[in-house]
Amino acid sequence: MSKQEALIAMCKHGDPAAYTELYNQHALAVYNSIVRLVKHTAEAEDILQESFVAAFQGIADFAPDGAFRAWVKRIAINKSIDWIRKRKISFVELDPHLVHLSDKELTDETALQFTMETIAAAIDLLPDNYRTVFNLFAVENIPQAEIAQMLGLEHATVRTQYHRAKQKLLGILTQKKVV
Repeated sequence: MSKQEALIAMCKHGDPAAYTELYNQHALAVYNSIVRLVKHTAEAEDILQESFVAAFQGIADFAPDGAFRAWVKRIAINKSIDWIRKRKISFVELDPHLVHLSDKELTDETALQFTMETIAAAIDLLPDNYRTVFNLFAVENIPQAEIAQMLGLEHATVRTQYHRAKQKLLGILTQKKVV
């Protein structure tokens, strides 16, 4: 039995030290996922706490062969999306037939190199809806079909918003001329 599995078993028996240890091991990674979606620090911290409370309340249902961090991150992402919905960030349905991308609009991404700090700052400049879709797909590796379901959108809309976010991000990065 791994240390992680032992901690989860201890949590299932109500051991407060095990709760603390699991929280300390995973809180930063989970917080980083939240703050990419929710820019407000205080709100992100609240969502972090709510996510761990929900995870610990449901720990009895956690499959021992699963990855705890992935599980609690999913809870946190869902809570973040709920927060975004409450703020009424609009995810507009786009008619995929109206979207036409010419070769002139495409950028050769392989020729670009940026620091992680520059990219993170540029992502923060994206409109909320683009930033959310971009982070869920590109950073959290959630499939577009699942993002569509989470946000109540058509898959084509998520695909289009991701592409537009990526193009806008490339525009921000190349406009700054930062390499």
